[in-house]
Amino acid sequence: MQLGVAAALVDGKRVAGDVTIEDGAVTEVGVSPAGAAGTAVPGFVDAHINGIAGVDFLTADPSDYRAAAGSLAQTGVVAFQPTLVSSPLESYRRPLAVAAVAMAEPGPGLPRVTGVHMEGPFLSREWPGAHDPANVMRPDPRLAERMRGLGPVTMMTLAPELPGGLEVVERLAGAGVIVSCGHSDADAAQANAAFDLGARAITHVHNAHRRWAPRDPGLGGVALVRDDVFVQAIVDGVHLAPETARAAHVAAGPRFCLVTDAIAAAMLDPGRSELGGREVQVVDGAVRLPDGTLAGSVLTMDQAVRNLMSYGASMAEAAHAASTAPARLLGRDDLGVLRPGAPANVTVLDDGGHVTRTVVAGVVSWSQ
Repeated sequence: MQLGVAAALVDGKRVAGDVTIEDGAVTEVGVSPAGAAGTAVPGFVDAHINGIAGVDFLTADPSDYRAAAGSLAQTGVVAFQPTLVSSPLESYRRPLAVAAVAMAEPGPGLPRVTGVHMEGPFLSREWPGAHDPANVMRPDPRLAERMRGLGPVTMMTLAPELPGGLEVVERLAGAGVIVSCGHSDADAAQANAAFDLGARAITHVHNAHRRWAPRDPGLGGVALVRDDVFVQAIVDGVHLAPETARAAHVAAGPRFCLVTDAIAAAMLDPGRSELGGREVQVVDGAVRLPDGTLAGSVLTMDQAVRNLMSYGASMAEAAHAASTAPARLLGRDDLGVLRPGAPANVTVLDDGGHVTRTVVAGVVSWSQ
């Protein structure tokens, strides 16, 4: 199969010519004659998404996952890590079991589930964001281990400054779970301690954590300057001003990861919705609790790419932030790469950054 594209981004560089795919892998790039239009880029990876198109991963069943994956394919996503917000421990059992089924039985050609991101419950009461304060708690190593045993937990967001936080960071990282620091009041010393013990990322930079100040840079300031930390950001024009998003991107460079933090209301008309059992309202592109607190987003990954491009990033930089950076954060060498021999997980963009085709494991998942 030839994609019919004019060029491809290979290791961040534009290579003119078409792309050939056989048996689920990319076999050639720069094929002559080139296709009529479009640029093939590594398929997008969303490492933080609560739901989409009416599906909430906290209450979803396997058929809901397939429906969500179909919607995500329209936005260029080839793989995603569903997020579960802070909830009572017993309520995690079912959604983690459902996620395990979705991982084991992906629909043909549909975006893949990479594992589950537990956003909480070990979060700071100073920075709960939209998480129900009744469900957040102090870090507990034994409870973290129990949660890990309930299903395919691949990432956990926590506040490392809380009593027991650093012990949980060390244990989870040692067990291969990706630790992201967020919803946190950590100062610079506490943030550095967590990253030294194996935490690998910050969750939605400049949102729901200690604010940066000249003599108190906090978690965000540390994450932006450490070469071993991935910086996740919600670039929807609501969570971050354009200048703030661009500054974080420039500072983090190849470590900058676009995430959507989307909720079930994404891709639907504005109005009422829910997140973690809490009522939210979507107005003017923002999701908020009744008290005005931001509560996730209705962002899609293709829109995040276009937003970042409009703030000054090149297509190659924006595509890297939507694909390669999150794939490296998740430790997935089969994602975020487009070159001969690599799995054919590919998104095709027009010159404006709009998705025209999504290919998952060599199968066209969606086409305009």
